Amino acid sequence: MNTTPSPAAQAPAASALALRYAQIRGASLALAAPLSPEDCQVQSMADASPTKWHLAHITWFFETFMLERFVTGFRPFDPAFRVLFNSYYQGVGEQFPRARRGLVTRPTLAQVRHYRAHVDDAVLALLASHAGHDDFAEIEALVGLGLQHEQQHQELLLTDIKHALSCNPAASAYARRWPMAQVGPQPLRWFGQAGGLVEMGHMPATDGSFCFDNETPRHRAWAEPFEIASRPATYGDYLAFMDDGGYARPELWLSMGWDWVQADARTAPLYWMRDGDRWLCHTLQGTVEIDTRTPVCHLSFFEADAFARWSGARLPTELEWELAARSLRAAQAGNFADRGAFHPMPQATPVTDEPVQMFGDVWEWTASAYLPYPGYQPLPGAVGEYNGKFMCNQFVLRGGSCATPAGHVRASYRNFFPPEAQWQFSGVRLARDVRG
Repeated sequence: MNTTPSPAAQAPAASALALRYAQIRGASLALAAPLSPEDCQVQSMADASPTKWHLAHITWFFETFMLERFVTGFRPFDPAFRVLFNSYYQGVGEQFPRARRGLVTRPTLAQVRHYRAHVDDAVLALLASHAGHDDFAEIEALVGLGLQHEQQHQELLLTDIKHALSCNPAASAYARRWPMAQVGPQPLRWFGQAGGLVEMGHMPATDGSFCFDNETPRHRAWAEPFEIASRPATYGDYLAFMDDGGYARPELWLSMGWDWVQADARTAPLYWMRDGDRWLCHTLQGTVEIDTRTPVCHLSFFEADAFARWSGARLPTELEWELAARSLRAAQAGNFADRGAFHPMPQATPVTDEPVQMFGDVWEWTASAYLPYPGYQPLPGAVGEYNGKFMCNQFVLRGGSCATPAGHVRASYRNFFPPEAQWQFSGVRLARDVRG
């Protein structure tokens, strides 16, 4: 029996997906709009990529994994783009070296925009022509994955241009929306979690239908009773750690972390700078005085872990973080990129009976190494390289940030970075054991 939905039944789904495609693709161009062509070309460090490369790479993803596969008589927009804008997909072919992406002055930004428009027209035509075909479900899944991929690069576009602009104090602002709202400081509180034998991983009923393969399979895990902090640590909290000699006390640091501190004589997080008696920090709004009430960000795993030790606490495991996030009664809300602040915001509402700011503002480091869940299977083919092959020498972060598109994250979402990474909006929420 043929179970493929009829063209009439699939047409609304194709139209809704086309609208979502146009909206998310348009959001990337909107994020790049405040930047000059010169801004879009620069690459300030090997870990970052030029804005122009981000705009081209996510277009390459749709061209390579969709159009090349499903369009009869497919011809690439430019054969050279297959190498230039391939990030790490070994199964597709060669890649231009990541650290040299800023040297790719051609194609120009205008040509990349033309490339985007060409691929967008082809993808929308594909959606319209394949509604009702046997392969529509597969096309729909690939478009969904591609759009989630695009949203990840929207966040990277912001974090990477922030680093680039920080290298040029003459033109360091991306947006001008300062100052932040004036609110009073909120005390830190602790909330207990019973633990026990629980389930972990993507849950469609609450997390939505989409997930990345690294969020699966849902599985059982054991958690001892624990407590989690009511809010992320603030700039004020971290400044107290610094004032107490945090960067000069090896007993607070992991061995690799202490080596990392010593190697560059670090005394403060990324983007902090002294101005007499004041601490300033670079933001996407420009250089401002630190606001002690806002969640501290751009911490490496090493810094987050040392701060937790100094606080008499520890980092939560990703299981503990997910349990706490799933216990929230309030709907997921937070300071995401759509708000336009592009910086963590102060806690605006008093803590009542559950943690706050678990979504948005800052990615929260966990103590968990980025490893596969029991029974994990990557996606087949080259798209299977998306997550699984990075499960080595990375730590998991949870919750999203002020640069994450709204609606992109969920309780099961697993971000991951190496322990020395700082240029993401990464912060810390404390946890501690329940003493018997």
